[in-house]
Amino acid sequence: MTQHRRDHGYEKADDEDDVLEWVDQVMATVADEVRRRRKELGWSAQDLADKCEELGHPIPRNVIANMESGRRSNLPLVDVMVLAKALNTPPICLIYPVGYVDGVQRLPLQHPTSTLNALHWFTGEDTELGADDDMLRYFRAHHAAEEQLQSARRDEEYARYHAETAPNADRKAEALRAQARAAEAADDAESRLRRIRAFIREEGVTPPFLWPDLAAAIDSPGIDPDTTEENDL
Repeated sequence: MTQHRRDHGYEKADDEDDVLEWVDQVMATVADEVRRRRKELGWSAQDLADKCEELGHPIPRNVIANMESGRRSNLPLVDVMVLAKALNTPPICLIYPVGYVDGVQRLPLQHPTSTLNALHWFTGEDTELGADDDMLRYFRAHHAAEEQLQSARRDEEYARYHAETAPNADRKAEALRAQARAAEAADDAESRLRRIRAFIREEGVTPPFLWPDLAAAIDSPGIDPDTTEENDL
């Protein structure tokens, strides 16, 4: 692919060529990964077609064969989703097969980047997120805080049991210290969850579901979480 730069960008003809080549590249990457994964499973194209039909979205054998050979002119997103499920792999791993392709163009007119960087961009894990990505950040932070709280509660129960069954004073004291640390970690996670849920509600969005035992502690009335430090989420 030849590109001629000017001070104000790419020449129009080269822009169009680059876009077409990028589209072909994306489709070829998916097709290659479908073929690689299919062969890894020891399946024929018909086996894969049968699996897609079982999932409720038939993709005929000849369509799969044409895609793998580069003769298919389009690749609908729904096909990628069903093919991924049939092949027991995440859809993103067909588009950006980390470990099997070294570099890709995320978009036309861009220099190649590593497959992992492209995957992080696609899934919203890129560190260069803007204000429009707040809700994704909130929900990910909510999931992390919820897991931290559940882990801390388990650790606290474990330490409490060992404190109650300790064979001597030293072991009991050690278990009580571990219980106190776990209780503090649980309190921190509860506070973080309240703040995250408050930020989500401020945006007019319903926070994620919490099981009743967690909801009783996190969403109980009368608690006013501090929502002044959004960047700490």
